[in-house]
Amino acid sequence: MKKFFRTRLKPAEATHLGLTVKPFKNNEDGFPRYMISEVQKAKLTLLRDKPEPIKTKVVKSKNNDDRRILVIGDLHEPFCLEGYLEFCKETYDKYNCNQVVFIGDVIDNHYSSFHETSPEGHGGDQELQMAKTKIAKWAEAFPVADVMIGNHDRLIMRKAQSSDIPREWIREYKDVLNTPGWNFIDSVEYDDVKYVHGEGGTARMRIKSDMQSVVQGHLHTQCYTEWLVGAKFKVFGSQVGCGIDHRSYAMAYAKAGKKPAIGCMVVLDQGKTPINITMDL
Repeated sequence: MKKFFRTRLKPAEATHLGLTVKPFKNNEDGFPRYMISEVQKAKLTLLRDKPEPIKTKVVKSKNNDDRRILVIGDLHEPFCLEGYLEFCKETYDKYNCNQVVFIGDVIDNHYSSFHETSPEGHGGDQELQMAKTKIAKWAEAFPVADVMIGNHDRLIMRKAQSSDIPREWIREYKDVLNTPGWNFIDSVEYDDVKYVHGEGGTARMRIKSDMQSVVQGHLHTQCYTEWLVGAKFKVFGSQVGCGIDHRSYAMAYAKAGKKPAIGCMVVLDQGKTPINITMDL
């Protein structure tokens, strides 16, 4: 009979164990509880015994008076909506942007999902080649960009971990996707605004826990900016929206829910002016 243990996990630890990251809740430790198996407990022990435990990589940048960032929503290539690339290019030009952030899940990896996949879907090699062909167009339009690593981007790495394959055997995202100018990272900060994929909960929830402005994706049906204002501070939380084609077989799991919010956003004025832009459909 399998034994299970109830323990608190940091988001990075939950991801390492292949668990769905739970929303942040206020409790004495600041982290939610999970049920883990004996095998997962052993992996957790090894992880915590390492001299340098796994951390979310955060890259900080110096403030830039002239920074105008275009933030592109989840693509899930090759299942991105027709016209979304042109919409993002037009938004970049309209607001005279000079920097680009992809908010994560640039590739879907449907064939490698931990959930049920479509029996009519493409095989691994075919889906990857289709995704690379489409991502090449994004890289041509935006050759230099920060790319947040989303849960779908990480699927292959998670499968490698569950098969005990050392990370040294795995190629870098930019090498597989042929995007040498794309900087794949977990999160980045510009002008005191944090950009992250957003698996830990909504943007409005994150600003209450972190007290820092944040821009994130992951939640396909949400596109908004909400402000939290105090006596001596104000921060905003923004959900970017996405660029997915909800009619594709890879998105069948969400057909019974709300339709996705197709959009992107820009962040101007040294991180002080976030603007959500939705695509006319």
